[in-house]
Amino acid sequence: MKLQWLGTAGFQIEAGDHRFLIDPYLTRNANSKPVQSMRPHDICDAGQIFISHGHFDHLSDVPAITAMDSSNVYCSKTAAATLARKGVDKNRVHAVTEDGYTADFGGYKAQAFFSRHVKFDIPLVARTLWQIGSNGPRLLNMHLGYPKGQVLSWRFMIDGFTIHHFGTAGSTPEELERLASHPLDLLLVPLQGHTRIYDVACEYVRVLKPRMVIAHHQDDFYPPISTAVNIDPFLIKVRKQCHGTEVRTMEINETITL
Repeated sequence: MKLQWLGTAGFQIEAGDHRFLIDPYLTRNANSKPVQSMRPHDICDAGQIFISHGHFDHLSDVPAITAMDSSNVYCSKTAAATLARKGVDKNRVHAVTEDGYTADFGGYKAQAFFSRHVKFDIPLVARTLWQIGSNGPRLLNMHLGYPKGQVLSWRFMIDGFTIHHFGTAGSTPEELERLASHPLDLLLVPLQGHTRIYDVACEYVRVLKPRMVIAHHQDDFYPPISTAVNIDPFLIKVRKQCHGTEVRTMEINETITL
């Protein structure tokens, strides 16, 4: 099985004859770091596309990707409505309206769980507003064009290997405890949305007890809305507090074999 980090919360996974995408977002602005050299037309035969929520940095490249292949999209009802407005064929978009929804694609299964968006804290909001400055109205319109909707976390079961992806880190303790009932091989956890996000993300690792964890969404994906997140505090906390969990780091567009 191969896992490629596309930057932000995006991943491409290949297993045997199967390939699918999670939150693919490639089209950034000129100031984003690290630079993403890939564009939607570089994605070939995506298979299925799974979306955690409807914000632009998770959804906005899906119309361009689906225009070039026959992939189907699995997302919330709100995200489905956004894609319809953007011209995506509604027959290729599957709205998830049930917590625990499961789809079997022959070589793997995907299961969606209702989740929550991370709550932006006051210091982060204040810093972001200062960075945005006079760009506020334009960026607000862009944000309003991609409403969040129901947040979904996605679990993938492939050849006895279980991967769980969170596109944002607002899960309640009850949600994490429920998800912890299933052994987890790989956790994909985001580091974005809170000034102490490494503490939030470390709690995911502590409760879910994965064999391996990979952090994502720490990149400066769309300045001035975003900023880079220092991953080191998270790495240190996991290694000290979550014995038995291997921590892996990835560069943008890097592919690893699991």
